[in-house]
Amino acid sequence: MPLPKSLDGKITFIKKPGEPDASGQPVIAETVRGILDDVKARGDAALRDYSKKFDNIDVQAIEVTKAEQQAAIGNLEKQQRADTEFAIAQVKAFATAQRATMLPLEIEPLPGVHLGHRIIPIERVGAYVPGGRYPLLSAPVMTLVPAKVAGCDEVIACLPPGAHPAMIAGCALSGADRIFRIGGAQAIAAMAFGTETIPAVDKIFGPGNAFVNEAKRQVFGPVGIDQLAGPSEIFTVADETGDPEMIAADLLAQAEHDVRTRVGLITTDKKLAEATLATITRFLTRLPTAQVAAPAWRDFGQIVLCADETAMIAYSDHIAAEHLQVHTRDPKATAKKLRNYGSLFIGTNASVVYSDKCSGTNHTLPTMAAGKYTGGLWVGSYVKVCTHQWIDDSGVAAIAWPAIRQSTNEGMHGHRRAAHFRLDRAAMLKEYTE
Repeated sequence: MPLPKSLDGKITFIKKPGEPDASGQPVIAETVRGILDDVKARGDAALRDYSKKFDNIDVQAIEVTKAEQQAAIGNLEKQQRADTEFAIAQVKAFATAQRATMLPLEIEPLPGVHLGHRIIPIERVGAYVPGGRYPLLSAPVMTLVPAKVAGCDEVIACLPPGAHPAMIAGCALSGADRIFRIGGAQAIAAMAFGTETIPAVDKIFGPGNAFVNEAKRQVFGPVGIDQLAGPSEIFTVADETGDPEMIAADLLAQAEHDVRTRVGLITTDKKLAEATLATITRFLTRLPTAQVAAPAWRDFGQIVLCADETAMIAYSDHIAAEHLQVHTRDPKATAKKLRNYGSLFIGTNASVVYSDKCSGTNHTLPTMAAGKYTGGLWVGSYVKVCTHQWIDDSGVAAIAWPAIRQSTNEGMHGHRRAAHFRLDRAAMLKEYTE
């Protein structure tokens, strides 16, 4: 993304980031298109074939039975189950509070003209639960719990057949009505088109790899999607009060997600910038997941020195990071000046890790600067706000003539007649018969 001209001469890269490689995207798009067409045509048979091809697993029973779900729950370690249920409770509490802010509406802006809206849960939704590098038990919590709070009639989950059994338990505890052993682009196809076993859904949620993301892009239209997610991101805006060791720990925590994770520090203090760079280098030598975090930092990490707070805010808004931490002398004041981000973490105690796992806000967030126009996943993503109107005779008198005149000026005579019909039925019928 080109820098805004307002930042010319205002920033210096202490460590410059690389650029994401999109060279393989045409091949991914073509591969995904073939998978979608095949699943649409052959249904379950295609799903089984792709499980053998991509997962090296011969899937006989696509659906996870209730007995298998209960067994997976029973096999969770006691503390692991307690921690999962804690995360579910936190996410549910926040989603419930959010849902309470969404109210139906009825107004009468003119006598006899009644306008309003209803909050309608989406009937059937599907959650893609990634297998990924780690068994992320928080993943089903974030996509399934808000759906249940929203009141969706049916919530299904798809996860790769080789996923950790604890992930099945996480889906069941989070409220999935049905769970299926299908991953990758083929899972997106199944939820979009339906198969003999998997029902077609109205909207698909959840992050995945490049093939899953591309599949969501291609099926969008007849079926809804939550968003197109890129690699994870974390940035911290900080002044001279920043703690280089804390910042380094937080950046590396996110960097271990994927070798393409984007991490960075945006600061007004050169000493902090240089100390953070040195600390990250030192911490990487003792990080067990450095095989992932080190390439992410090497290829996509950045440290940006800004001339002043204005430039720091402007550069942060330009990046529009998925996760944005605020480590300044007055973090609440700084936070009010920021406008582009997925989720904001105000003050040094608010680590992204807490939100990733269990604090209650959703961790499915916009990446790749999408924070400039949208927020993250929330309970409102699972409902429709649909308007309605009803009009008394007195209301017709108030709005018919403006509609008639506007239609006449536009040359839309069908509109003009329909608007006039309520005022003079006989005259309009005469126009249609003579």
